[in-house]
Amino acid sequence: MIMIHVDATDRIAGRLSSKVAKLLLKGEEVMIFNAEKLVISGTPEHSFKIFKERIKRGDPYHGPFYPKRPDRMLKRMVRGMIPYKKPSGRDAFKRLKVFNSVPEEFKDAKFTSIDGTENKHRYKFVTLGEVSRKIGGKA
Repeated sequence: MIMIHVDATDRIAGRLSSKVAKLLLKGEEVMIFNAEKLVISGTPEHSFKIFKERIKRGDPYHGPFYPKRPDRMLKRMVRGMIPYKKPSGRDAFKRLKVFNSVPEEFKDAKFTSIDGTENKHRYKFVTLGEVSRKIGGKA
């Protein structure tokens, strides 16, 4: 089993999530760093509206509960792309670690770039950190 370190800076959220989900289901162990610098394509107003709707959905006591921190938001995106209710998906999800920045112990780690996930948009995008702050996240 190989440990894969991924830098999420200027990567598109959905594309990165789907590629990471495939790696997890193959049996790899994945650590994602700089989750707050991940990019969501589309107009910022539309992205804020979608995430606010997710937060407001359901009952505040019984759920569904949607995270507000960027690292947990990304982890939830990846969870939606694996069969997390089955044993294989549960084991795959346990192999995923997500961080908002790079911790001290991983400062000199070599990061892997995943092809096809880079942001080529010049405008009409927003980072996951900005979305988190707009919906009330404290990170």
